[in-house]
Order: sequence, then structure tokens, then C-alpha cells
Amino acid sequence: MTHTIDDTRRSGSLRGATLPKWFPWAVAGASAALGYGISAAAGLHSDIQWALIAALLFVGGSFAVSAKVEGRRQARDRTATSLVWVAFLLAVIPLASLTWETVKRGIEVLDGYFLTHSMGVVADSEPGGGIYHALLGTLEQVGLATAISVPVGVLTAIYLVEYGRGRLAKAVTFFVDVMTGIPSIVAGLFVLSLWILILGMGYSGFAGSMALSILMIPVVVRSTEEMLKLVPNELREASLALGVPKWRTILKVVLPTSVGGITTGVMLAIARITGETAPVLLLVWGTNFINANPFQDPQASLPMYIYLQYTNGSEAAYDRAWAAALTLIAFIMILNLVARGIARWKAPKTGR
Repeated sequence: MTHTIDDTRRSGSLRGATLPKWFPWAVAGASAALGYGISAAAGLHSDIQWALIAALLFVGGSFAVSAKVEGRRQARDRTATSLVWVAFLLAVIPLASLTWETVKRGIEVLDGYFLTHSMGVVADSEPGGGIYHALLGTLEQVGLATAISVPVGVLTAIYLVEYGRGRLAKAVTFFVDVMTGIPSIVAGLFVLSLWILILGMGYSGFAGSMALSILMIPVVVRSTEEMLKLVPNELREASLALGVPKWRTILKVVLPTSVGGITTGVMLAIARITGETAPVLLLVWGTNFINANPFQDPQASLPMYIYLQYTNGSEAAYDRAWAAALTLIAFIMILNLVARGIARWKAPKTGR
């Protein structure tokens, strides 16, 4: 009897019918063609409409055929997989479309001249000019915001994870959560009221940096806190058992172990604030001339440059706005690549 069962298992007769591996691709192609046909027959001219029809046909068709051939249990599994793929495409297609449109329109005027010249002697409605003054302002403002936010955010996270107990830690955690949801315009209004209206300081890049740091600190705190929690307690206990003080254990064991994740969190926080426009409009104002001093007088930035050029309405201004947007995307992409490189370089080495 045992021999017969083993032979049956080897022959595969106990396995139910299965669809071939190319089945999802065939259903996807048929759904796309049928969805386009239904959309054309109904007089629908939007690509979004026929894509949604095709997605519904893909999910329903996968379930119907799979239920007929493989059974309802496997059909439910295929339905869940189909929904995951549809959700993935719904997220990726708009992002890819936006990236393609930005690259296609921004590459027309993006060159060395555009990156190394300002708008000081060019009218907004005229061709020419560049983003050097805005790029310099963005680098300085984001750099100052990072210099303010990273020490405060990392030290706050260390306190919450390593020392924080009781009401004070709970209060700090609560306010960090509140700050995470603060709109950028509120941060700008706070700095405007305190720094410019009450203290009488002028508009400057540093004022914008302070507002950006308010937006950046909670992101740094939260990301650093999660990375510190991932460090095994055994490492802390081993260091403390050797008589190493707690502050030195944090400095030499905990932080080096989590520095890759902390760096990634900081880069994400920088990417979060780089495209902010509202605080810059309130606190920095902007200028068409180069201002390398972020502590005095108005200063330009890339987000504000994009906004002002696009609202100008001329064809040359539109081209400059798209090129500046492409530069901003490239800047954030470089930051993420640097973060990945640092995270891999500083990741704890495993094995011998």
C-alpha cells in the first residue's frame, strides 16, 4: 500500500490541475485589449478609464479561470496576487509618467550655462538665464537646516531610547508626533512671528532654514529612534559588563551599529524639506541675483524659483521651471544614492 502511494505521488496524480506560468501575462494582455475595446466602444477618451476597466477585467478574469481550473482556494490566492500587481501599477505608472514628463520638458534647456548663471540680467519672459542663484540658496538653506536638525534629532532619539523613562519621555514623544503632522506653512508662520516680527530680524535664508529644521527634526527623531531600537540589547549588555560607561557604550557600540539606518533617515528628512515652498515664500522672499550670504537679505531657492517661473506664464519661463524641477529631482536622487552608499559602507560586517 505504501509503495502504491509513493508511486502515485511520484507520478503527480494527487496534484490538482494548475495553470501555466504564462497565464497571468495572457490574462493581462487580453484584459488590456478588451478594456481598450470597451473604452473605445463606449466613447471614453481617457487612458485612466480604460486602464481601470482593464484592471477590473484582469482581476475578475484571473479569478474566474483559476476557480474553474484550479479550484476556489487557488483562485483566491491568484486574486490577492492580482490585486497586489494592480496596486503596484497604480502607484508606479503616475510616478513614471511624472518623471518622464519632467525629463522630456526639462532637458530642453538644462545645460552647463543654465546651471552656472542666474536671472540677474534676464527678464522672466525672455529666454536665457539659469538657476545658479537658486541652486546655491537651496544648498545653503538645506545645509543649515540639516546642521540644526541632525544633532537635535539624534540626541533626542538617544534620550528616548537609552534614558527616557516617565512623564518627560512620554511628553517628548507626544510633541514629536504632533510636530510630524505640522503643515509647512505653520512652521513658516511661527518663525515669521518670532524671528522677523518680534525680534526684528530681516528676511534671509537662515530664517527659512529654521522653519525647515522644524519640519526636519521629527523625521530625524522618529527614524533614528527606530534604528536605535533595532540594536540588540546583548551588545549593550556585553559592553556594560566589561565596565564601559553607558555614554561610551552608546558612542562606540550603539551608534556605529545603527549609523547606516540613521544616515538613511537623515537623507529622507533632507529630501522631505528640499521641495518645501511655503516657508521659503514667507521667510526668504527670493531674488534674481546671487546672494551667497544666507544670514542677510533675501535669497533664492529651487522650489520658489520653479513657482515664480511657472506663474510668469511665458514659454521661456515654463522651460526654465521644468528644467529646475528636473534639477531638483536629480538633487534628491543623488542624496538617496549617497545615503544608500553610506548605509552599505557603514553597515555592520557579518561573518569572519
